[in-house]
Amino acid sequence: MVNTLGKSNNGSAFGRSIPRVEARAKVTGKAEYVHNLRLPGMLYGKVFRSTVAHARIRGVDVSAARELPGVHAVYTAADIMKLVPDPHYGPAFHDQPVLAIDKVRHVGEPVALVLAADPHVAEAAAQMISADYEELPAVFDEVEAMTSKAVVHEVLKPAGTFPDLKHLKGKRDTNIALDFHLRRGDAQKAFAEADHVFEHSFRTQQVLHVPLEPFVTVADPTPNQLVIHTASQSPSFVRIEIARLLGWPESRVRVKVPYLGGGFGAKLYIKLEALVAIAALLAGRPVKISLTMEEQFYQITKHAATLRIKSGVSKDGKILARECEVWWNGGAYADIGPRVTQKSGFTAPGPYDIEHVAIDSYALYTNLPAAGALRGFGIPQLVWAYESHTDMIAKALNIDPLAIRRKNILREGRPQATGTLMRDAGIEQVLERLAQRMQWEKTFDRGSGSVRRGRGIAIGFKASISPTTSVAIVNVSADGSVMVNCSTVDMGQGSDTAMAQIVAEALGIPVGSVTLVHPDTDVTPYDMATLGSRSTYHMGHAVKLAAEDARDKLVALAREVGLSAETVPIPDIFRRKYGMQAGNIVGVGSFIPAYAPPDAQGQTDNATPFWMIGATGAEVEVDTETGEFKVTRLVNLVDVGRPVNPAIVETQISGATMMQLGFTLTERMDFDAGQVTNASLADYRIPGIRDVPAVMENEAVDMVQKSGPFGAKGVGESGTFGVSPAIASAIDDAVGVRLTSLPLTAEAVYRGVRANAGRPLED
Repeated sequence: MVNTLGKSNNGSAFGRSIPRVEARAKVTGKAEYVHNLRLPGMLYGKVFRSTVAHARIRGVDVSAARELPGVHAVYTAADIMKLVPDPHYGPAFHDQPVLAIDKVRHVGEPVALVLAADPHVAEAAAQMISADYEELPAVFDEVEAMTSKAVVHEVLKPAGTFPDLKHLKGKRDTNIALDFHLRRGDAQKAFAEADHVFEHSFRTQQVLHVPLEPFVTVADPTPNQLVIHTASQSPSFVRIEIARLLGWPESRVRVKVPYLGGGFGAKLYIKLEALVAIAALLAGRPVKISLTMEEQFYQITKHAATLRIKSGVSKDGKILARECEVWWNGGAYADIGPRVTQKSGFTAPGPYDIEHVAIDSYALYTNLPAAGALRGFGIPQLVWAYESHTDMIAKALNIDPLAIRRKNILREGRPQATGTLMRDAGIEQVLERLAQRMQWEKTFDRGSGSVRRGRGIAIGFKASISPTTSVAIVNVSADGSVMVNCSTVDMGQGSDTAMAQIVAEALGIPVGSVTLVHPDTDVTPYDMATLGSRSTYHMGHAVKLAAEDARDKLVALAREVGLSAETVPIPDIFRRKYGMQAGNIVGVGSFIPAYAPPDAQGQTDNATPFWMIGATGAEVEVDTETGEFKVTRLVNLVDVGRPVNPAIVETQISGATMMQLGFTLTERMDFDAGQVTNASLADYRIPGIRDVPAVMENEAVDMVQKSGPFGAKGVGESGTFGVSPAIASAIDDAVGVRLTSLPLTAEAVYRGVRANAGRPLED
């Protein structure tokens, strides 16, 4: 097929469930991953880690490790600082050292690094290192961290990297990295005038991302550049931050990212890259570090949180005022926790039209492994609380859970708590479609005997991260084929396919003519990161603009040589111009949405370029004799605008739902004095095939994001929002037991059943 600038022979490229462009490479085992990379002369790194949660380092003895045959080098912070005098990094604060300097702040913190040509030798040598510590008081709970005398960081240095975090200062001699406050109306006056006031507290646990591909980075110090091959969701940021650490121009650092075997937010910003890069420069040879499963528990986690919600409500169920306090357990290093605190914090009242709102959201340091972004960016924790709270209000007032939501949800054109108007946000459409799919108004079989059945619903929303920048290049070759250069990382979500479809739609050519260049900072332009369901909207805009730029240049070239680009094959235009198959047309597009930072009251008329909406309906069966329960049906609805690829959207919804199902039912990091006691897949149980509900239905409602590329927006997180509260509400509906802490366990249900029967179990 020869391309012309018009609709392809197969019709529109956008909105079709075409096969993923990388499918064949993955199923045949030919897809490239950093984990498989081997370079000549490469050394393997193994890390010696802290065994205490908070302590001053009196000394580190590496003598035995250095003497082990086969060991190339052993490095501590003193060695690192010979090359980089201030080796601290981080996207919000420069608070995390490459190796611990003077002090350790959590169990598992890297203290020393061993390099050897044989990874087994490196591992054996790491086990021969010892450290002498002066232990310090530690704090592990996020609420206690507010007033604890144990202070994790004495000094904080704001990074100043991102526009939305330039206000960061931190509070000296406290564990507060950021406190975000929002005030709308007069909440205290509204509480005084309300017919009812309800207040509840909720907790979520610390969990792990568990991508199938481990954290892995290879650094190669070539004569002119430091080349970093890494499993990262943010190659542009890695390049900038490594260059800053080394005091180099960006052009001397090259970051290459092939496919990722999952990320979910874990592989954002700097993880292993700083340590591996500096080690490679010190050693003068390529260095590779790949974490074990146990080590990943100490690398990055999801924020545990405590949430208190208070609502003033009228007799008929109208929510008049809401007060929210959220304490985020950020662990020992801030990572991107301050952004979670602010960007998610302002949605704490939920997708409801409430005139009077007061929100206090705190990012807190503790002596646990650092917490960062994890699919949903704090929103699942918030939805867990505010949707459980909403159902508890409905039950107390004897109002149907659907009815109270219908009465209070935000509708098109109404202001959210920040004052930003809701536009193209299908809250009402998603809620009503969920009611239809659940057949909410029909009689529900509630079971009999010891097995009781219940159902629940929940809905949540999320603001996209803003402001962020994406840049793309579309290169049209003389034969009509197209290369797309962008730094969006395909980590299983299908972004390569989505971008190819957007470019094909903009140029009117077959998707098969489009090839994506994997992120390589020497050849793919800047993108803030692949996170927060932003890629379809932000990079989608950039590649669409780049394709349109290329199209306009092709039209101009065709006109110059007396041809019509709409009717003449693209190769003929180039042949007419150059006399042979030669030349290129290069289109460039960049996109950054408008954004207005919040004022001192947390108010802004432009908090986000788009809203993500997700809702879940759950049905459960509960055995009242044991407390055991199973989820028999999950119905998941999202507003994704126009789906770029409906089949990929459906798998994104189901994947997000299953991930959140694990966080709801089985997953929890258990700690003993900061030590993870279940740091293996044998003890930390993610969902398996037997955990999939017998019925799981996924649907993208009929919506259009008018500001999105061809009406689209992201979907990667939306399926997580309502899972936890919907299941908890279904359990309550079945047996009258309301759980307020995650994960939901059979023991907790059984204790509740016994307590309701007047026969509480003794602890």
